[in-house]
Amino acid sequence: MAHERLKIRYSVRQTFLTIMLLFIVIMAALLNIYPTISSRDLVFSTKQTSMVGQVTVMSTSLSVLETLTEENVASVMELVDVNSFDRVLVTDNSGCVIYDTWEEGAAVGSTALFSEVFSALAGSVVFNCRYDGDAFISRVATPVVASGETIGAVYLSEYDSSQALLIAGIQSRLLSFSLILSALAVVAVVIITTFLTGRIRELVRAMRRVRGGDYDTRTEPRGCDEVTELAEEFNDMTVKIQNTTESRRRFVSDASHELRTPLASIRLLSDSIVQSEDMSPDTAREFAADISSEAERLQRLTEKLLKLSRMDSSAETPRERVDVKAVAERTVHLLAPLANQRDVRVTTQLAEGCFITANEDDIYQIIFNLAENAVKYNVPSGSVLLRLYAQDGRVVLTVEDTGIGIPEEDLPNVFSRFYRVDKARSRAAGGSGLGLSIVHDAVTLHGGEISIAPREGGGTRFTVSFPPAPPEGGEGDA
Repeated sequence: MAHERLKIRYSVRQTFLTIMLLFIVIMAALLNIYPTISSRDLVFSTKQTSMVGQVTVMSTSLSVLETLTEENVASVMELVDVNSFDRVLVTDNSGCVIYDTWEEGAAVGSTALFSEVFSALAGSVVFNCRYDGDAFISRVATPVVASGETIGAVYLSEYDSSQALLIAGIQSRLLSFSLILSALAVVAVVIITTFLTGRIRELVRAMRRVRGGDYDTRTEPRGCDEVTELAEEFNDMTVKIQNTTESRRRFVSDASHELRTPLASIRLLSDSIVQSEDMSPDTAREFAADISSEAERLQRLTEKLLKLSRMDSSAETPRERVDVKAVAERTVHLLAPLANQRDVRVTTQLAEGCFITANEDDIYQIIFNLAENAVKYNVPSGSVLLRLYAQDGRVVLTVEDTGIGIPEEDLPNVFSRFYRVDKARSRAAGGSGLGLSIVHDAVTLHGGEISIAPREGGGTRFTVSFPPAPPEGGEGDA
């Protein structure tokens, strides 16, 4: 699997390099081809304009003659510039050459076998130009028209190597420039690609170390690009994984310790019963009652752990429209015997119409745990006040007591699992350190918020708020 991932990573790198190199080759080719073609086309256009204009002047000059003869054509051609062309040729209407500057008129008297001459005698002005790499070879021909009839044709040809040499020089310089630029671009692409893939490989190595259990691994973000953002997200993720792993490890350790205590007591008591041959019935019943008490404690602890496990799994729970006032009244009624036993007075100020969308059992668990703690950790003749009201678009529940309070240094940890402010007193009161953790997770699960603060005059105040349920029958009503 690691080998396959390595191949994939290098395949991506090679693909990126291939694409960039192909792009560089295309750009270099365009840099060489386009200017050459543009320059060639410009020469073509310039020569066409120039040569057609000059051949037209010659044709017009000859058109004043009724017939074309060697003598009168030569006389007229002496008046125009024929030396700027490699060849100037004039024919009569049958295509017979009557004037030729090539090799002192060697072709005079013979038939001109140029296609341009034939087209000109047919009444067309013809221009042809081609570039063979060494020179521009241009040919132009036009008819000589007198009194509406074609009496001959004028043909010009030119072999221009100077313009071709200029274009070849430009092309050579462009080629050198494009090669240098391409080489620099290739080096830059290789450096950038190596840098980027190096950072990615570093990130992959860090991920593998985390996968192997080294949660202290961090990467050093460099730059301001997407890879930097990915590295920062990786660091944040490893911090969360490390915290989660540490929390779970601590949770398992604390849970094992909490479960071991009642189990050890049950085993000790049961062994005492089994090993004592002359134990009195009263003592046996006392030991059995202690075993039952520890078993109940173990059951409560197990139920709370299952409750936390369900919340941690984010399992969907059925939700409905819950009247928080009704749940609070039922909770206070169930806690009345405990409050009377502890000599604690419980009072309520519960507003009407406080409905939320939630699981009723979870809301009961929240109110019960907060109110039970307020009673258990109160002082003799103390009091507990439950208030329920709507404020700023939220349903707010407060539970405040006149108890022993919570030291300020312990406030950030009260919702941690198995955390006890006063461990000796918590154990004596039957606490497991899970009640407030269950409250916190249940509140969060239902989109609520919970806070804790010291109460003026002594004691503690817990404040819980939830988003209200939609009006009954409205959209979103469960």
